[in-house]
Amino acid sequence: MPERLRKLIGTVLIVVLVIVYALVATTFASLLLGTAPWWVHLAYFFFTGLLWVLPAMLIIKWMEKPAKPR
Repeated sequence: MPERLRKLIGTVLIVVLVIVYALVATTFASLLLGTAPWWVHLAYFFFTGLLWVLPAMLIIKWMEKPAKPR
């Protein structure tokens, strides 16, 4: 796969990942954490704010993989 195509696909995947992840994390928080104390909200949003980085790192690693010689 050409490097430019791989980077385009990876960029689109990261944008989709961030949007879907934010919607799911916020929906989950609003449904289940409504009556939780402030420190539970803080911990939840701290960890969910960092957790999206793991799949994004995998996508970036795939994007930066050198192209196979022809």
